[in-house]
Amino acid sequence: MISIDKKIVGYSVSQAQAEQKVEKPEYKREGGGKGAEVIRMHEKLERPEVLVGSTYKVKTPISDHAMYVTINDIVLNQGTEHEKRRPFEIFINSKNLDHYQWIVALTRIISAVFRKGGDVAFLVDELKAVFDPRGGYWQPGGKFMPSIIAELGYIVEKHLIAIGLLVKPGLDENQKELLRQKRAEYEEARKQQDAFSKSAYPEGAQLCPKCSTAAVIMMDGCKTCLSCGDSKCG
Repeated sequence: MISIDKKIVGYSVSQAQAEQKVEKPEYKREGGGKGAEVIRMHEKLERPEVLVGSTYKVKTPISDHAMYVTINDIVLNQGTEHEKRRPFEIFINSKNLDHYQWIVALTRIISAVFRKGGDVAFLVDELKAVFDPRGGYWQPGGKFMPSIIAELGYIVEKHLIAIGLLVKPGLDENQKELLRQKRAEYEEARKQQDAFSKSAYPEGAQLCPKCSTAAVIMMDGCKTCLSCGDSKCG
């Protein structure tokens, strides 16, 4: 027995050996654990002296002058396994000065979104959803474009696919084979020519609400698009 003959001013609890503090495991860092910092896109990333990019020509039937859209990319983590290209800025050049103000404003806003980093793919859907109140226009081949802004969205989408930021949408081999069979059956039964001089789809084909291509035909009692495979019958 232990006798306490003084005033207690403090105490501590004795821990068992199994309850002692366990050292936290060290987690591996991104980049192989060698301490190499992975550079990601963010708004404070300074513009390098040289950027790589691509220029796309846009010629519409509603304007006498073509537009040239240039998208420049910054290369992150160059020379490493984490190397990737990300859009950094966009420029639009045209002899047509009627749209100069909105062109400058739009390019500055899109460039600011690019430099912000993160998932910039939402720009594609936002631009493609813009409709001209005066009506759109048809591209060679039978594809309907609702506005010039929408065509700019398709260009941005094409560029993001080229640099690997987006995955190109497409049909699998079974769907492609099914469309080829349906097209052959339809053309054999109707013996029709193309709807447009440069179109690759049968005469009388309707506009597809999904891909905006005049490629919808009535096959087996169901409206089917020969371009994207969209069907009203599921």
